[in-house]
Amino acid sequence: MKQKTGKTVRENRLFNFLNLALLVVFTLIVIVPIWNVVVSSFTSSTALADGHSIFWSQDFTLQNYQKVFADTSIWRAFGISIAKTVVGAFTHVLFCAMVAYGLSKKHLVGRGFYTRFGVITLYFGGGMIPYYLLIRSLGLLDSFWVYIIPGMLSYYDVIILMNFFRDVPASLEESAKIDGASDWTIFTKIFLPLSKPALATITLFNGVAQWNDFMTAKMFITNQNLYPLQMKIYEIIVQSQTKGFDNAALTNSVVQSSSKGVQLATIIVTTVPILVIYPLLQRYFISGMMVGAVKE
Repeated sequence: MKQKTGKTVRENRLFNFLNLALLVVFTLIVIVPIWNVVVSSFTSSTALADGHSIFWSQDFTLQNYQKVFADTSIWRAFGISIAKTVVGAFTHVLFCAMVAYGLSKKHLVGRGFYTRFGVITLYFGGGMIPYYLLIRSLGLLDSFWVYIIPGMLSYYDVIILMNFFRDVPASLEESAKIDGASDWTIFTKIFLPLSKPALATITLFNGVAQWNDFMTAKMFITNQNLYPLQMKIYEIIVQSQTKGFDNAALTNSVVQSSSKGVQLATIIVTTVPILVIYPLLQRYFISGMMVGAVKE
């Protein structure tokens, strides 16, 4: 028994060591490129051209960020991105939850048809050209609502919420109806609070998708006043590359490094807001999961 116990201890130590080593390697694979991007964004074009700034800035400068924020319209684009992310995530979660609540009821007339129709949308789409024609026919071109209305429903998220709603005890709904509660009251006061983990997850993922969305503005928006941050950053990068190559006094390597510095600075500018918001949402998301895990 002692030999077997000692062997088990050695196996556990070996497993813990290998597990720790694997986690350290994985962490370095993730952190080192991010750190390099941050350091390079604060490095001058000359130092970037020499290739010295890898883990620490050899020539610290804010010039790259000054180029990014030199255009005052970037603040308007920042506001558009925040507005479409907040409004888009809220309407998406609310609309998906309402659809899921209805489809979770077995007595809903036509429930089978609606369910099959929704599943079809997961596998088939009309394509880019019919989608563009649809958006144009709805009058959403050059409109803020082109960011919101087409993304209000995702049947994949509806399925996730349906599964949560089905797990809600029927006795709660029956008790609420006996007390005179309407369907809207039951939906908002019972089902939504009990589905916090799913709601937090969908809000997080949809918010990140809204923030990073670039193609919607590229395809449907020509009014620069409606450009989100991603589209404005794209313009800044293109302009910095054009101006750099027009400057004959700079060497090719310095020009490329200057453009790279601006690009890296834009990556940080667009990533920081999500990095700040993510832990806040994750805290409520985890607490909701823990509350839902308590069983009597």
